[in-house]
Amino acid sequence: MTRDMRELDYAELRTIMGEQPYPLLFATVSGAHLYGFPSRDSDVDLRGVHVLPAAEVVGLRHGPETLDHTWFENEAEVDLVTHDLAKFMRLMLRRNGYVLEQVLSPLVVSTPEHAELVELAKGCITKWHAHHYRGFAKTQWELFGKKHELKPLLYTFRVLLTGINLMRTGVVQADLRELLDGAPAYLPDLMAAKAEAEHAPLEGPSGEQLSEDVSRLQAALDEAEATSVLPDRPTAEPGLHDLLVHARLG
Repeated sequence: MTRDMRELDYAELRTIMGEQPYPLLFATVSGAHLYGFPSRDSDVDLRGVHVLPAAEVVGLRHGPETLDHTWFENEAEVDLVTHDLAKFMRLMLRRNGYVLEQVLSPLVVSTPEHAELVELAKGCITKWHAHHYRGFAKTQWELFGKKHELKPLLYTFRVLLTGINLMRTGVVQADLRELLDGAPAYLPDLMAAKAEAEHAPLEGPSGEQLSEDVSRLQAALDEAEATSVLPDRPTAEPGLHDLLVHARLG
């Protein structure tokens, strides 16, 4: 599973789905594989949504809202985290870009209910998601300042560019390779360097240049948020409620 996840063996992922204790609405690849800069030694982050049966949500004993399972495959650590559909929907209705990236990921094994969730996710996108990407970038930039590794630096650029694109177009695009228009010209070289090692140190642009570029993109995100035509509030709550009832009882 260390290969480029654009070449993902979907039969393999579907097999993993079938091995879980609760039926999965969908399963997707997250992390660096989704973001476009995996390393040869990257872990594989799988994310998904499980559906608890009605009997485990209406009684005194409630089923698990979150499940986390880690194992090794072909010398790579694989981590599968799933949330129950109700919890996942609550996160969708908040300014949480992370869950939107999961449900709208192209690297996914889907179900008919997931297709409905994809449509409803469009009604969860608001201008306030800029706060998620701004905060995520700040955290990763501070981490880069401590470690001077490529991984948090690429995360910083990725989330800023994802946020800018989202504010301008309303489209959730998590793959940095698709966000290079207007990005610093050295990013492809940094991604190529990280492909060789997960914790590769920075070799390339100066700290001053990086600071200037990060500040420029932070300002661009602020401007994109201020001028965005995205709504202030999500509109998908009624549809999500109906889908949850259908999935739970079905």
